[in-house]
Amino acid sequence: MRGWSPIAIAAAITVPGLALELGLFHASSPVTAVLLGIAIIGCAFLLSWAAEVIQLDISQGMALALLALIAILPEYIVDATFAWLAASDPTYRAYAVANMTGANRLLIGVAWPLVILLVWIRTRKRSVTLDSGQGLPLMVLLVATIYAFIIPFKGSLSILDLIVLGGLFAFYVWRLAKLPAEEPHLVGPALWIGGLTKRNRRLMTGLLGVFAAGVILLVAEPFAHSLVDTGSALGIDQFLLVQWIAPLASEAPEFVVVGLFAWRGAASTALGALVSSKINQWTLLIAMLPLVYGIAAGGLTPLPLDGHQQEEILLTAAQSLFAILLLMDLRFSVVGAAALFGLFMAQFVMPDIRGPMIGVYILAALITVIVSRNHIGKAFQDLRATRSVGREP
Repeated sequence: MRGWSPIAIAAAITVPGLALELGLFHASSPVTAVLLGIAIIGCAFLLSWAAEVIQLDISQGMALALLALIAILPEYIVDATFAWLAASDPTYRAYAVANMTGANRLLIGVAWPLVILLVWIRTRKRSVTLDSGQGLPLMVLLVATIYAFIIPFKGSLSILDLIVLGGLFAFYVWRLAKLPAEEPHLVGPALWIGGLTKRNRRLMTGLLGVFAAGVILLVAEPFAHSLVDTGSALGIDQFLLVQWIAPLASEAPEFVVVGLFAWRGAASTALGALVSSKINQWTLLIAMLPLVYGIAAGGLTPLPLDGHQQEEILLTAAQSLFAILLLMDLRFSVVGAAALFGLFMAQFVMPDIRGPMIGVYILAALITVIVSRNHIGKAFQDLRATRSVGREP
């Protein structure tokens, strides 16, 4: 297809959901959830392509962070909607945490292994080596994960979490902004947009961003309501719908984008983008929840966490710790990918084993430290190299 054709298709699939929300027709909750979910997928593709093109104007590291941030904007808006509704209906507290933890676990349990699978199918290579400079993201991710283990024991998401995690994300972006610019590896519609004149490229990027963000803002709340109503109508656990279906809809385009990167030989870039996405979701997404909840509640009220939600956050933190340690030698192998996917599928298929799975992930992390103890220093060396680059005039 021509470069503009996928853009037109992505915009077109938002129309039914947009028309539904504008009141041009009415549908049942399940149909509404499907149409609005498809609209979010279309918008997320548009945002992803626009974010890729931004790499032409800023440093690659900064562009990857921005790409990750913009690509998961639908996830932010949907989760913010749940947090806002939770201020007036306590039922939605669980959904806000479910959406956040589901998004994080899907990213590591499915998207990271997907990169290795595509590389193996394409080249039969059994590992991917991360680009130099990835030591900084890994260190930031490690600090965020260590802090995440504290949150369940506090019993709430509070302004303290906003300050700590939001500050960590700000530090990450500040450091990335100091890195030099590099030529991006654009594919598909992003390549077509990048080939336009500078003026038209920036105009197209702005139009795609404004349109997609506007549609997402319009459909996010009804999508959240329709998911919950669909669970009630079909007798499906609403918590599971919110935890897996909503993030899958909002992050499907990112899976496709990194999949294309991996398939076309830019596996390191794909994995780097996923690491940046994890940082976004593990810092800014969590930090946003108590802020939105507090504003909706009319003060600095913390978002309470019950036992189930605390366990979900602990499980997500344990998975993150294991995944980070697998990458600490700046290399991701087929064995590591299989372990992440297998453990994810176990707790996905059997949600009642969440408690034991926390211990399994932590045990796997300890084994990884022992096995890779002679290589983990590479990440710290890379971080020092990144600091040196940042100080250059």
